[in-house]
Amino acid sequence: MNRRELLGASLLLPFSLGAKTTKIDRNRLSSVTDESGKTPAEGIAFAHKHGLKWLEVRAVPGAKKHYADMTAEELKQAAKEFKDGGVRVSFFNSGQCKFLLPGTEPQKPRTETPEQRTTRLAKDQLAFDRREADLMKSIRAAQALGTDKVRVFAFLRTVDPGKDMQRIVDVLGPLVKISEKEGIRLTLENEVACNVASCAELAAYMKAIPSKNFGVNWDALNGLHVKETPFPEGYKLIPKAKLWNVQIKGKSVLKGYATDWIDWAPIFTALEKDGYAGQVGLECHIFGAEQIAKSHESMIEMLRIAEKRG
Repeated sequence: MNRRELLGASLLLPFSLGAKTTKIDRNRLSSVTDESGKTPAEGIAFAHKHGLKWLEVRAVPGAKKHYADMTAEELKQAAKEFKDGGVRVSFFNSGQCKFLLPGTEPQKPRTETPEQRTTRLAKDQLAFDRREADLMKSIRAAQALGTDKVRVFAFLRTVDPGKDMQRIVDVLGPLVKISEKEGIRLTLENEVACNVASCAELAAYMKAIPSKNFGVNWDALNGLHVKETPFPEGYKLIPKAKLWNVQIKGKSVLKGYATDWIDWAPIFTALEKDGYAGQVGLECHIFGAEQIAKSHESMIEMLRIAEKRG
């Protein structure tokens, strides 16, 4: 077994042995750094303020650059900053396959000139053509930062997602195989703008691609936005052995947003009962000048929910 295989095996160990009930508390919570700080240092300071041991990454806070686009030296420095800050990276939020699959039409018609359409189609085709290269960039970045979980989407939602499913599976399958060789678990997110938006759709894709390296990043609020009842109905559909990351939107945890609020206490309890061993990450998504403040409010509420249950 080489070093890469050993790393992958060690990262998968808690899942392959079957996790016992593990309490979701401060030690299991995380936050996406580019929504909780304007610099990487502020993102780490956010973790310190709330006593967190984990952080998720996406774009580099304060920079117009994704962690996937960093050089090897920049990633080495970033990994050192996390280590020196006493936090680990729980999840790598890539934007993999979050564009329209060439040859399909968007669910919501777009108002665009012929020139704009030509430009858009060319951009989507380029992203499609470089999908494997882009995945490798995310994999290398995730490995450098010490996490084995990389997010993927099922392309922007089409007029008939069910009809296009097999085409999408045929594209995602090889990406999963690449990830498997690298000791990386590719996690499919249910995103309202994409072909997988509900737990039912997540379950269908988990069945269609039965790889041990293909699992779920569950965002309950995204399901709510497509008229799904996230819990308990939606949650019941997710294969629990495939649930590797959970994300919470700020509006789903703060009671000031009535139409988006979700009762997370029973969800935490169910996750524990079902042996969920991953982290629960805050992706605030309350944009504008108040975003960082709302991230703090959301994390305080997440901690309250976790601790209130005893």
